[in-house]
Amino acid sequence: MAEAAKKMTTADMPERAIAYFQDLQNRICARFESLDGVGRFEKTPWQKEPDSLMQGGGEMRVMKGDVFEKVGVNFSHVHGRFSDEFAPSIPGASKENPQFWASGVSLVAHMRSPLVPAVHMNVRRIVTTKAWFGGGADLTPYFPFEEDTQSFHTHLKAACDSYRPDAYAEYKAWCDRYFFLPHRNEPRGVGGIFFDNLESGSEEADFAFVQAVGDAFLTAYADIVARRKDLPWTPEQREHQLVRRGRYVEFNLLYDRGTLFGLKTNGNTEAILMSMPPEVKWP
Repeated sequence: MAEAAKKMTTADMPERAIAYFQDLQNRICARFESLDGVGRFEKTPWQKEPDSLMQGGGEMRVMKGDVFEKVGVNFSHVHGRFSDEFAPSIPGASKENPQFWASGVSLVAHMRSPLVPAVHMNVRRIVTTKAWFGGGADLTPYFPFEEDTQSFHTHLKAACDSYRPDAYAEYKAWCDRYFFLPHRNEPRGVGGIFFDNLESGSEEADFAFVQAVGDAFLTAYADIVARRKDLPWTPEQREHQLVRRGRYVEFNLLYDRGTLFGLKTNGNTEAILMSMPPEVKWP
């Protein structure tokens, strides 16, 4: 980590953030394996080459099971320098000082049943000459159940309320704006929360909020999967699911900032694109 970046954060925050992200990855994978009953995560550690702009590595975990058609839960801990082209677009970075440090967990789940929603979650810590947290979670059902939507938002609101009273309204609206496909004039799903550049002045409060979001996501989504995974579904519902998955692909390849960040920093391509569904159709 650059010296300037070190001064922007408490001495042990990087290690604490890494420890939480790794623990969250472990807990999510254990719960998902329990829900699936058959599938097991394949773990693929990765490390960048010494001459890469990005240094460090992480672990990609992918499971293909009976309930989870494909789910990726990735951890990364990297540092290095942004390209001259990309550096000015990141807070606290520039061509003159392109160094960065980043760690986090990202997750995308595509479910075999069209009655179980797809989901995305990410929590991260980034340090340049500034230091901040970011993240969020959003739900993409193909046959929405109001009970599931309300439950998902209720858990995320509770996490936001522990941070500050107006956080949920702000981060929900941010999510609705962000996870939107302009070329189709439609949202990707039923929303959730999204936040970035979280730098309130209290690292402890910001970190506690990020942990609350990660924990709320795991509880909320696991409850939905348990409630819907054994419901019967039809070939027609499956066909609809495969077509609607195309929207997920379009968003991630055209607009997703995490995909862009990973590719622009020469990240692990397979880990970055693990969000792609295993089967999809366009009409």
